[in-house]
Amino acid sequence: MKNHKTLYIALMMVATLGLSSSCSQDFLDENLTTAYSKEYYNTEEGIKALSVGTYYQVFALDMNREVPLTANESGTDEFHVGGDPSNGLWNSYASGFGSFVTVSNSNTVAANTNWDNLYRGIGNANQLIESATAINSTSDAIKKIALGEGYFMRAYNYLKLVRQYGGVPLKLTVSNTVQLEFTRASSEEVLSQIIADFTQAYNLLVNTGGPNKITKDAAAHYLAKAYLTRASEINDTWNSSTKAADLQQVVTLSDEVISNHTLAPNYVNLWDFKTANGANEKLSELILSADFNSNQLTTGGNQQHLYFISTYDQLPQMIRNTSGGRPFSRLAPTYFTYDVFDKVNDSRFWKSFQTKSKVNNAASGSGYVNGDLGIMYVINTPSDTRFTTTRNDGTVIYSKTGKTIPSVFVAYAADNFGLMKDVRFPSLSKYMDGSRLDFNSTKGSRDIILARSAETYLFAAEAKIRLAKLGTGSYSDALNYINAVRNRATYKSGEDRADYTDGSAAWTAAGQGTRAVSFIPENSYYESNNISSTTAATNLSIGSISSLPAEDEAVITKLGYSSDYDRMLCLVLNERTRELCGEFHRWEDLSRTKTLVARAIAYNPEAAPNVKDYHVLRPIPQTFLDGIYKDGRPLTAAEKQAMQNPNY
Repeated sequence: MKNHKTLYIALMMVATLGLSSSCSQDFLDENLTTAYSKEYYNTEEGIKALSVGTYYQVFALDMNREVPLTANESGTDEFHVGGDPSNGLWNSYASGFGSFVTVSNSNTVAANTNWDNLYRGIGNANQLIESATAINSTSDAIKKIALGEGYFMRAYNYLKLVRQYGGVPLKLTVSNTVQLEFTRASSEEVLSQIIADFTQAYNLLVNTGGPNKITKDAAAHYLAKAYLTRASEINDTWNSSTKAADLQQVVTLSDEVISNHTLAPNYVNLWDFKTANGANEKLSELILSADFNSNQLTTGGNQQHLYFISTYDQLPQMIRNTSGGRPFSRLAPTYFTYDVFDKVNDSRFWKSFQTKSKVNNAASGSGYVNGDLGIMYVINTPSDTRFTTTRNDGTVIYSKTGKTIPSVFVAYAADNFGLMKDVRFPSLSKYMDGSRLDFNSTKGSRDIILARSAETYLFAAEAKIRLAKLGTGSYSDALNYINAVRNRATYKSGEDRADYTDGSAAWTAAGQGTRAVSFIPENSYYESNNISSTTAATNLSIGSISSLPAEDEAVITKLGYSSDYDRMLCLVLNERTRELCGEFHRWEDLSRTKTLVARAIAYNPEAAPNVKDYHVLRPIPQTFLDGIYKDGRPLTAAEKQAMQNPNY
């Protein structure tokens, strides 16, 4: 997957799906420097090259833009609009969000972008399957690996499509001419095809080369995800005959994957990025990753480091620097995200969010020097009455220097002016990338984790909860899986709870460059919790389904749940936030469980006034509906509406 831009463009020219009338022209705006004919795919070399190009299209391409945010983080309980509302409609569901999305500026993601990209990947995968099947070869690299990759990537994109849109057109062959007539398959038909394709991949692939190559375990993980999707509430009108068997399959497949992918010893190991292809990108926990490297010629690079960062560089004594990141400030955490963590005993919040930054642009005569503490976020509880404002009132002192901290922001302040009313927020640090060339560079080189075994544990836990509802086993059967993930998240004996690192620390290791660094290797654990220093081990194990953690009981009460099933499903969804926050799963999890509306109303202030039940599916893009035909003619308005999801 390295150095593949030119190859990818050339392959796309001949392998793209015949949905041409619905496709943006942007991806064609490249200089074609290498030409391939379709005959190239009759060769082993061509099939291997097509696999490389399809990997990029399916796994990496979207990571150099904002589609992952709009598809899976905006409009949920985890995040709301940060300092820049370029894609605010995807969060608010307000007027202007529909089969067309009103464009705010050049950063706005169109309604058809995700749809078009997914079908292009399917077009490549179809070509890969066709070529690897047809070629007269005895090579396992072709007849097993490349063919298995083709089935996997087709299923992977269709799984995204069905979780976003419901039933969609199934295109399973290569188009040799422009195709304009499509019918919409049902969700049941699409999921049946997805499961068949992932099963084919599972049977063909081996467990070598991961996480940057598709493996048998990756196929097992996503096959479990597909079965769990089919068994979820959004499909309850038709899934009764398959639900029990599907959930048993989820457990079986998950157990297999878990046995091969031990959790990293410390949660921070996942995010402690030092260099491209370094140790944290090869952890046993990782199942599949979108592959990037330090080659600045790679198109776009990984740009997710831009979007979750607060605008620190506008604050006193601060200036933009590579270790601080370039803050596009698209998404900010909600109070749900702050409050769902046990911030005393659970290390994951403090290892996922950056809560302190150093002064790096000290003003002459100000009394500050570079290296003083410049910004602190206090992530406290609603009952905390220590603070009267989110901004520093001159009383918050940094104990190590005795100086007032120039900028202090408090989650809960007595005057009710907390973080949800300010564009300042602790930055999600999972994508921080200090390996970039300079402080303005948008191209990142760290991989994106697509699948890891902590999520697989939570697949199995959810399946056990659902099986208990069906009368098989008990709800407590889920606790072993949940506790395995929670126990990794504890503080170990002797661990410094104020210690902090993320991928931006890579810049401090490489050198300071022309601007002083703002990264500081500590968090606001003690200031936020207002407790004395301790290095004792913590315990997060849940012993009984009748006595869940206080953080979960608060959510359960707010959402009005009472049955064991609703309480336990709520627990596992909360645990998914604690473990997987910002990892591009959330919208689809809430959609498939039909909890999106209740949670968005409860926790997302921009979405709450507008979100409706029909928002559990995305609108079919108008560009697609306007471009397709029936019986040799364009669709009528009534036919377009019949193909559209309800209420769009």
